Amino acid sequence: RLVIIGSMGGAKRNPPWFYNLVKNSAVTVEKDGETFRASAVVTEGKERDHFFQKFCEAFPIFSEYQAGTSRLIPIVELKRV
Repeated sequence: RLVIIGSMGGAKRNPPWFYNLVKNSAVTVEKDGETFRASAVVTEGKERDHFFQKFCEAFPIFSEYQAGTSRLIPIVELKRV
C-alpha cells in the first residue's frame, strides 16, 4: 500500500496539495522508475490512526508535528487503478 502524509511540518492548515487531491482524486504516481494512475483516498478512523502510528515509528518527528497542531494530520492512500 502506498500512503502519504499531509504534515506540512505541523502547520495549522493542511498542505495545498491535500485540497487538490480532495477535489480531484485521480493522480499519476511516479515511484521507483514506474509511472501509474491511482486514486487518492483520505483514510479515516482506525485505518488513519494505524498508518499515522507507522509513520511515527519510522519518523518520530511526525509525533511532534501532531502535538504542535490542533488539526488531525491527514493520511492519504494512493490506490492503483
